[in-house]
Amino acid sequence: MEKFSAFRDPGTGIQPFLRPVPPSGSEVLVAAISPLGYALGLFKTILLLGLALVYAVLVQGICLILTPVPPLHRAVAYIFTAFLSRLALLLAGVYWIPVEVVQRKRGRTLPAQEKWDPRAGDLIVSNWSSWIEVLWLAFRFNPIFVLPVSETSELPIAPIATSSPISRTPGRRTGTGSAAISSPAARAPTARIPIVGFRRVSLLSIIAATGRLPVAAADCTTPPESLEAIRSAADRPVVVFPECTTSNGRALLRVAEVFGDVRLPVTRYKVFVMCVRYDLPTAFAPSLSHSLPSRTLNPLPHAFALASALAPLPISIRLLAPSESPSSGAFLLSEFLAGGVYADPLAECCAALIAQIGRVKRVGLGWEDKVAFLQLYSGKK
Repeated sequence: MEKFSAFRDPGTGIQPFLRPVPPSGSEVLVAAISPLGYALGLFKTILLLGLALVYAVLVQGICLILTPVPPLHRAVAYIFTAFLSRLALLLAGVYWIPVEVVQRKRGRTLPAQEKWDPRAGDLIVSNWSSWIEVLWLAFRFNPIFVLPVSETSELPIAPIATSSPISRTPGRRTGTGSAAISSPAARAPTARIPIVGFRRVSLLSIIAATGRLPVAAADCTTPPESLEAIRSAADRPVVVFPECTTSNGRALLRVAEVFGDVRLPVTRYKVFVMCVRYDLPTAFAPSLSHSLPSRTLNPLPHAFALASALAPLPISIRLLAPSESPSSGAFLLSEFLAGGVYADPLAECCAALIAQIGRVKRVGLGWEDKVAFLQLYSGKK
């Protein structure tokens, strides 16, 4: 849409917030089978709501009885969470999830017996495009989920600029050949708003928060905690989404400074990096990405759209080999931070690794720009 062209990244021409739409064509066939899809979607959405209720009763209710015996509580909670999460993915149309452990550079031989096995207190760092990867993470690891807390929700005034590419953005710039995109009134990326801490949330809470923005510290009911405090006390892996909100999956948003001045390579715990990729939507399969939150019952309308699809919904997950993660003794900091000074070197390295293993471009727009975008999208501006 023309009115959202200002939210294209100046360096790549990518619009990272709008919901992807399928190409035109096959409208007659889609209209013919849509009643069947809606009926199936309604049935599966009701089942999804039932699963959420069962999860709340079993994991967030009955399992609390086992809290005095932590190992037993973790084991039982994991069994229920894994079963219900995988069943929810099936109902959403995600039947098969290919998972691949990869290295940064092609041609290298993956060391034998190298496993992706996060343990208590380790960090899992991923891009964030949907609630689908949240369910997959719950299915595989039953981790602790955290959401960022920002210093304020007030945006600084951003000037208009025609070019503001970020450094280390892979791929061809706009203005060359077929990549040329005219964006005469592109916004300069909004200045960063500090992330002052995190809050632990349940699986259902982070699913409901998909697509939304970080909560301001003044609006939190409890004081935010530092990531290190949460991690050091964790009895499970901790998942961090450094973008702080979801994109439409076409690019990696500017990561926030969420880790602080952590010395690299990390030695006190392990850092596991992953990237989730979704295929572009088709006439018969909507996009799995969920960048625009629903005003009510988020993300139930998106779940209904996925459940109504009559075609399988493809997803691929790439896990960085632990031997190349920022916590590996062989990690070379100079490959990522040469020629620059970064307030959060771990966040910058994770962003570069996510973009590299997922083969996605990085954009200069961050969650702060999504604040202005949602204001425009909802008609406030």
